[in-house]
Amino acid sequence: MKVNTEIKRLGDSGIDSPFSSIKGSNSVKLVSDSSHVYYRMDSDMEKDGIPESFESAGPREKIYFDPVNTRCGIATCGGLCPGLNDIIRGIVLELYHRYGVKKIFGFRHGLQGFIPEYGHDVIPLGLSSVERIMDQGGSILGSSRGSQDPDKIIDTLERFNIQILFMIGGDGTLKASHELAKRILERELKISVIGIPKTIDNDIVYTYRSFGFDTAVQEAARAIKAAHNEAVAFPNGIGIVKLMGRYSGFIAATAALAQQDANFVLIPEVPFRMEGDGGLLNAVEKRLEKRRHAVIVAAEGAGQEFFNDQILDRDISGNLKLNDIGIFLKHNIESYLTDKGIPYSMKYIDPSYMIRSMPSNANDSVFCGFLARDAVHAGMAGKTDMLVGFVNNRFVHIPMELCAGRRKQVDADAKLWQAVLEATGQGDLLYLCY
Repeated sequence: MKVNTEIKRLGDSGIDSPFSSIKGSNSVKLVSDSSHVYYRMDSDMEKDGIPESFESAGPREKIYFDPVNTRCGIATCGGLCPGLNDIIRGIVLELYHRYGVKKIFGFRHGLQGFIPEYGHDVIPLGLSSVERIMDQGGSILGSSRGSQDPDKIIDTLERFNIQILFMIGGDGTLKASHELAKRILERELKISVIGIPKTIDNDIVYTYRSFGFDTAVQEAARAIKAAHNEAVAFPNGIGIVKLMGRYSGFIAATAALAQQDANFVLIPEVPFRMEGDGGLLNAVEKRLEKRRHAVIVAAEGAGQEFFNDQILDRDISGNLKLNDIGIFLKHNIESYLTDKGIPYSMKYIDPSYMIRSMPSNANDSVFCGFLARDAVHAGMAGKTDMLVGFVNNRFVHIPMELCAGRRKQVDADAKLWQAVLEATGQGDLLYLCY
């Protein structure tokens, strides 16, 4: 069955884009709605359930909204991630300089910012307010978790006469944004909802890369290096690094390849055994006998099968509060080695919140700029219920409903994970089921 990748529009675009009048060497390449980017370039492209292509992102010849009268809103939702301020700055600069839109508002603390009862200020965003924010971590708009009444949010958008809403967030935000866009269309309002996917775990389906991931890998690699330095400094030194990755182990796997000091990498996608000849405990013991040190990298969602008898709570956004695999590994390895009379030195590192609140690195900052500009182009063209994604080295428009509630995961048979197995030498450890 063919996947529908058609992008919804508020109506026909009949206004000349500011870019259409720029001629000569300074002209900007305009993109047609008929321009598409293939999602896959191999034999899998023909399989059912895999989209053939997505609409290309970029400036259009005709736009839907008159820049003089357009008012835009921006909100950041969910957990912090490197690059949030870069996205905010990029949206404001593109609206202001390239389209001449001067009325831009930031809604504070995520979806709460649209609900009057919370009392959060709505702040005007101009050039001076975003001038240096890319050097800061976090988000100048703040954030929050949890759902809010979509009709109250739409009422606030109407009250502020917002024509384009830019929603920056992860899976929960995409689901909320999709519901907003759907209800806006049902109410026959002319409000565009454009999503910019924010997931430090790089787990949004159909988009090859998300902002903040590059910075996260860079900082995670530093943590692995620190764990290795600590481990080799002491007889039978062990370093454990717990990294982000609730359901997808992209950060753990990629950071382990970037800083090849990890001897064991544990990710949610691949179950492993703790006990017995093929288990992690025995493997760590053999590693200490051979090399006198060991480094273990674990994504936060790894090994949750060891906690099946425990009932997990949920956070305000409805996400399961996972058990702490890092502490679990630390305690079990300590008990195992102590029972065997093997001396050791253990160092446990969890840099997660330090990484999340970091400013973006140069590579992520550039990537954020592309995402922000293409989000503005899409919004001004009257497109809605979509997000800006990255496919085959091109930026594209992806319907929100294709991504909401789904996750991209590490393929244990693909090159990334196979490279991790080669780099660590951990062999078949992770293929032994609990």
